[in-house]
Amino acid sequence: MSKSKTVPENQLNKTGTIHCHPLLKLFPGLILAAILTAAATYLSQLPLLINMGLSVLTIAILMGIIVGNTLYPSLKPICGNGINFTKHYLLRAGIILYGFRLTFQQIADVGIAGILIDVIMLSSTFFIALWLGRVFFKIDSQTVMLIGAGSSICGAAAIMATEPVVKASSDKVAVAISTVVIFGTLAIFIYPWFYQLNIYYQWFPFSQVEFGLFSGSTIHEVAQVVAVGHTQGNAAEDTAVISKMIRVMMLAPFLLLLSDYLSRVKSKNCVNDHGKSPITIPWFAIFFIVMAAFNSFHLLPEPIVSSIIAIDTILLAMAMAALGLTTHISAIRQAGTKPILLAFLLFIWLMAGGLIINKGIHHLLS
Repeated sequence: MSKSKTVPENQLNKTGTIHCHPLLKLFPGLILAAILTAAATYLSQLPLLINMGLSVLTIAILMGIIVGNTLYPSLKPICGNGINFTKHYLLRAGIILYGFRLTFQQIADVGIAGILIDVIMLSSTFFIALWLGRVFFKIDSQTVMLIGAGSSICGAAAIMATEPVVKASSDKVAVAISTVVIFGTLAIFIYPWFYQLNIYYQWFPFSQVEFGLFSGSTIHEVAQVVAVGHTQGNAAEDTAVISKMIRVMMLAPFLLLLSDYLSRVKSKNCVNDHGKSPITIPWFAIFFIVMAAFNSFHLLPEPIVSSIIAIDTILLAMAMAALGLTTHISAIRQAGTKPILLAFLLFIWLMAGGLIINKGIHHLLS
């Protein structure tokens, strides 16, 4: 009679079940995130969603939320490790590779006016978010900072990049991203409508390039900027995208300054602190700048850069899907209307204040 095979003792855990290598535990979650990303990629190519300016990142988190509140609870025991890995490590890898979308030459393309407008809009929008969110709406600081980052820089990508710095929960991130989706989508319809009305009534003298700067410096998502600029001609679209990418480039210094600020606040609030607490440096933000600098030298062939950008989109979409899977709709409901109202007021500032700042800077430098 043949002897039955026994499992070596070192492959058994404390419960007597077969021990699985930690890396193997990641695969189910990675596969689930990849499936959702593939579906989101397909949907993002549909003409209707393209016209709405919904990027693959936005669709990925929406699909993640749907699956996360229906099927995922039963899949969590086998997929949880991979989803957490995706949400943390693939996110950081995606932000680092995001630098390949940028070059420092883009800064020169919009000139001093474009840079000043972007700096003023970013800083003013974020500080207004802090003031309104904390003083007026009494919203928790993490949610306020996430909404402020999403509105002032580059939408969902900025929110995802800010999450590790402020150490926010998935539910708060989802709330912040929902505000970007709502008002960024509204911008796709309002901005072209305003541009056509302005041509008819001649409220403000606006060239295509000036409208492109206005759009790029005030609209939330890159995809939404492309959708708006495309309706007004090539000059408006090109300028809008470049202006927007400069805002994206400001993400890294923003994260470094925010991290330094939070570290200082933590030191002051520490009763038993015997010295300054160390600054938590978001290293992925440093590498983001390094990648942008490297890409500025054009050392890699364009097809390779395009492939890197495609991989980056996949990584970020998988991270968004993972975020959605761990988001509870009940928590979004509990957040109430205050985050939406905050984002609405920021949207008004981006349009009205952005218009005033754009026209003022052009007037000063003309």
